[in-house]
Amino acid sequence: MIEELKKNIDAEIEILREISTYSRRLEFATLSEDKLIRSAISSLRESIRLINKSIPELIKEVSVAKKLAVEKRQDNLEQIGFQRSESRVSVVLQVKDRDKFLNELSISENLIRRLKKKELKEDVEDFHEFRRARGYLKISNKYFLDRALKLISDGWFKSLSLEVNKANIDVLFQTYVAMMFFTAFISIFVFFFVMIFFLFFNIGFAFPFVTIYNGSYLLRFLKVFWIPLVCPVLVFAALYYYPSTEKSTLGKKIDQELPFAVIHMSAISGSGIEPSEIFRIIILGREYPFLKREVRKVLNQINLYGYDLVTSITNVAKSTSSTKLSELFSGLATTINSGGNLKEFFEKRAETLLTNYRLEREKYTKVAETFMDIYISVVIAAPMILMLLLIMVGISGFEAGYSTTGMTLIIILIIALINILFIGFLNIKQPSY
Repeated sequence: MIEELKKNIDAEIEILREISTYSRRLEFATLSEDKLIRSAISSLRESIRLINKSIPELIKEVSVAKKLAVEKRQDNLEQIGFQRSESRVSVVLQVKDRDKFLNELSISENLIRRLKKKELKEDVEDFHEFRRARGYLKISNKYFLDRALKLISDGWFKSLSLEVNKANIDVLFQTYVAMMFFTAFISIFVFFFVMIFFLFFNIGFAFPFVTIYNGSYLLRFLKVFWIPLVCPVLVFAALYYYPSTEKSTLGKKIDQELPFAVIHMSAISGSGIEPSEIFRIIILGREYPFLKREVRKVLNQINLYGYDLVTSITNVAKSTSSTKLSELFSGLATTINSGGNLKEFFEKRAETLLTNYRLEREKYTKVAETFMDIYISVVIAAPMILMLLLIMVGISGFEAGYSTTGMTLIIILIIALINILFIGFLNIKQPSY
């Protein structure tokens, strides 16, 4: 009985260790992980409770004197074995609790297995690297790469090169320029067919929506001839300025993660760790997905190119899309060169960034309040006034060019459009954190 009692206690200790481990993880768990962890902990606690119920029966059978061999174990106890993913559980339980115990262990085991699968899925990052051009990019290189290389060597697209680098676009710059030319070339033919379509057909809002044009084709041609000439230029311009917009979006996302990352760096630097290890720890976490790519550039320059930390930080500061991150890296390089206190540097920078973060949140709150007032005036008060006008028009019998039903539908459509615009604007302005 003493051996069986010891097995029960060892099993409880193992379960308690698991509960302690997963309880600590609750502080950093996401919403979906939190639900899985709490359910697993609940099942493990219930398993301990069922094991504890059998301990009084086991203690009763423990005796200082050696019992006769004819004596048998009480009928209400049973030894149970359960194979878990990492170990085997062997305990003695009351017979009536056998099925419930196995059920609780199965539930906790399934929840833990799901949690581990989720961890593995999240830990596998989707790494992108420069590969040989394929598909559309390969065709672009075939026809326009030589032209792109010649223009680049002549000094064209210098600003675009920096924008593509800052936007973290995983395409070689020369290939991107070739793709721009090829896309503009293809769009000439596309918009030529569009011009032909509008030369012979009209598009209207009434059914049928497409009708045959019956007027002068020469006059019609003068109205649509510009389509295959202007639209390809607009396509080329859109591709030229796309990296700039992508850089701006990426910079905002990095700026939103930066205050919390700097607080993290400050806590790490307080332990006196080597500066490059601070960046390695940031990369290992999943809290800063956009900042992580910039930090990885620093480590790549150290590990692959052999640069020292200060040179790597300075190079990345020049190529990052975030102005705040660039300032942080420049200040960090100066602090390391001058032998300054890294913890003090990170604490002061974190304080500044958090202040700016709070100001941006307050600014967004003020903007939301302003638009709430506008929304109440435009979407609530104005339709009520218009509906009163419609009622008065209907009573007076005045002809306004539209029926009352038609004007009501127009007002409803306008209100729906305004709601969509308001929601879209607030989503654009809303910070991610």
